[in-house]
Amino acid sequence: MPLNPLNLVSLGSINEDGSKKTLHPADVSGKFTRSRRMVALLLLLVYVALPWIPVNGFPAVFLDVLNRRFHFMGLTLAVQDLWVGFFLVTGLGFSLFYITALFGRVWCGWTCPYTVFLEHIYRRIERLVDGDASARRKLDAAPWTAGKITRRVTKHGLYILSSLIIAHIFLSYFVSLEKLYEMMHHSPKAHIIAFGVVMFLTVGLYGAFSWFREQFCVIMCPYGRMQSALVDDHTINVGYDKKRGEPRGKAGTTGAGDCVNCLRCVQVCPTGIDIRNGLQLECIGCAACVDACDTIMTKLGRKTGLVRYSSLTAFEGGKTRFIRPRIILYTGLLLLGIAVFAFSASRIEPMRANVLRMQGSPYYVTNKIVRNQFLVRLINKRNEPRTFMLALEGTLPEGLAAAGADAPVTIDAQGEELKPLMITLPETAFKAPFKLSIRITDTKDGKSYHTKPFEFNGPDSGLKSNDYLDPRQYLQK
Repeated sequence: MPLNPLNLVSLGSINEDGSKKTLHPADVSGKFTRSRRMVALLLLLVYVALPWIPVNGFPAVFLDVLNRRFHFMGLTLAVQDLWVGFFLVTGLGFSLFYITALFGRVWCGWTCPYTVFLEHIYRRIERLVDGDASARRKLDAAPWTAGKITRRVTKHGLYILSSLIIAHIFLSYFVSLEKLYEMMHHSPKAHIIAFGVVMFLTVGLYGAFSWFREQFCVIMCPYGRMQSALVDDHTINVGYDKKRGEPRGKAGTTGAGDCVNCLRCVQVCPTGIDIRNGLQLECIGCAACVDACDTIMTKLGRKTGLVRYSSLTAFEGGKTRFIRPRIILYTGLLLLGIAVFAFSASRIEPMRANVLRMQGSPYYVTNKIVRNQFLVRLINKRNEPRTFMLALEGTLPEGLAAAGADAPVTIDAQGEELKPLMITLPETAFKAPFKLSIRITDTKDGKSYHTKPFEFNGPDSGLKSNDYLDPRQYLQK
């Protein structure tokens, strides 16, 4: 008994019994396919090239986790600056919402890294080794022979090699190409964590692109499930013109529409759907069906565009509106995100300093001298050594002295320094806790930076200093 008695539309990559269907999408040519391949080639070149391109002495994108420095196109962020990344991530999210509301899942079909790797590396390898779609289906059904084994070993060997290359390039974003090259000349035991990351990524990539494939987009990726909330009847998607195509019939059939039911649009779909059933969860907007249908229409001498990029409103005879409330909202959020990110990035300075109180008592009183102990952390984000002078700022009581802030401090390029600072004040001069800050001046360019205010603590002026020699005695009182 069939499991789908109502003839409902089911997932194109799943059999009726729930098992995974192995898809063999046919190759296709056309203007959209050529454009997608050019975009994919450009994206792959960018992915490979970014670790090679030097900007301010570092790769264009270098996530130096070991030294807690993150370099993006010349902008260097310390760990304390990563809050800026929140605005970058949210800005990218709003950009994706904006694009989706206008053009549907064009991101998925054209620029998603998963699609780029799958369609333009792994499927190209499969077509090169196993042949076209019909040849691949025949090979799957054929018994295991020396020829089939040779093809399988060759194909999966190239899959593993491609996965290794992609994984090594990914690692270079975190360790730099120079360090990666050095690691490759040593035993895996010498860099066991990096080796483990590469092996994990290789296995994951191989499993995803050799077997899991389009199921990632359907099952695991949340973006496809968000599509229904982001699009509306005026969103541009890949669709089928039912008014023109129905009823279906062979060429020359009286009263038939332009669709000849050749199933070419289904054969080329990477997710196995029939676009004539309307917009579906699995559709990634790749336009393979558009090129396939246009080729058939051209051969038949009919107008192209039976399957095309358009909106549901346009397919029903209306006019697509690009300016609508959700577009205005997304545009505002996008511009706000860009403005906040630009402002936040402009506030990042090439030197960072903060003051930490040393562990122990918040203050000490010895020989009628109140002492506070701090650590000053200085971070030089420049790609050259710099020397800094430190000085206390604020309303300084008479008799206040600082030990550790009087000598110049030289910090290496992209380095940091922890400098102890002891501030003392005669007990008779202490009236109440007060705020201080430190001015750090770059001796090379004279630019000054300031720490956040920190507090100088001391005893209650109404009690004797001897009461504060032991914190436990203070707690008892």
